[in-house]
Amino acid sequence: MAGTMKMLKGGTALAAVAGAAFAAGGAMAGDGPIRVDQGADIAPLCGDAPIRVALVDGWGGDTWRKITFAELQDEASKCPNVTAEDHTDAGGDQQTYAAAINGYSLQGYEIVLAFTDFGDAAMPAYRAAYQGGAAMVPYFGVLSGTPGVDYAVNPYQDSEAIGRQYADWLDTALDGKGDVLMSGGPAGAASSASFLKGFKEGLAQYPGLKLLDDDFIAMNWNPADAQKAAAGLIAKYGDSIDAIASDYGVTSLATIKAFQQAGVRVPAIATIATSNELNCMYTEAAEAGAAWKYLAVDGSTADVRFALRQALAAHNGVEFDEPLGVAPYVYADSTTGVMPKCSDTAPPDADLSSLMPEEKLNALFNQ
Repeated sequence: MAGTMKMLKGGTALAAVAGAAFAAGGAMAGDGPIRVDQGADIAPLCGDAPIRVALVDGWGGDTWRKITFAELQDEASKCPNVTAEDHTDAGGDQQTYAAAINGYSLQGYEIVLAFTDFGDAAMPAYRAAYQGGAAMVPYFGVLSGTPGVDYAVNPYQDSEAIGRQYADWLDTALDGKGDVLMSGGPAGAASSASFLKGFKEGLAQYPGLKLLDDDFIAMNWNPADAQKAAAGLIAKYGDSIDAIASDYGVTSLATIKAFQQAGVRVPAIATIATSNELNCMYTEAAEAGAAWKYLAVDGSTADVRFALRQALAAHNGVEFDEPLGVAPYVYADSTTGVMPKCSDTAPPDADLSSLMPEEKLNALFNQ
């Protein structure tokens, strides 16, 4: 059994932001987004007949995805009739991803959940599974399909709301004035564009905050490219960058390392989907009095719980008003003294903001 996680200080807070969506196939969503740690009770949705659930990942090799599958199993365990033991990692291959969805549908799985790694390009696979009788629920990204035609329902992380939240926080953290940037995934990444759209909407309320680049800085969601991109920013702007907002903790960590290695002041960082390594680095810097301004909004591994509840509602024909839009909770905030968890035994890339009980997380890491 892995050792006990060290928690310096904890807390959650997130202001509600606007958003709305709807669903078909028996589920009916209410206004949103809803905070990820405040979901509904699954018990009224379970039904009595046996239900098999499969999860398909486009790329599921990291610890974040492993925690996500464990969260799904934990949520499913609250329904005696529901089993969630099947998980496919497509290894980044879209054909493998589509084949897995098709395979589960042909095997008669009642519910197929799929992380929206390939966006609308996977719509034919979703549509075929849904029309084949499965409660097909692609989740995380917003799709352009039609609920009740292309899939049962499409729960999503409200990236635009998070972008607006970043702007609100930066206004406070920077006392209303500063030069800021947004980093994201590959050039043209739809999810990064959604973050940026919300970020720009939020910044429009704060004339003292200046966006230095009209597009997000492409960091490809990997540390090597992020460090290179950050080095380029340092060469271009020096220490005049006051803040960098990000859509992934891995790239935020690499960015911080690049600034530290260059001997340049680390700007304020606002990010999501953080890691144990990043948060341990921050807590150690805070204890030494050398921390940067920091906002981490997290809990995204629990988005799959919302997907399962929507899928059960659709499959069992239960009217269900939980919002489709999901927002993270505040996991770290230097402006209010909220400190993240740090574990000296969990993997560096582990996301400790999970809603999993600590003993289950430790057991997962020890496998």
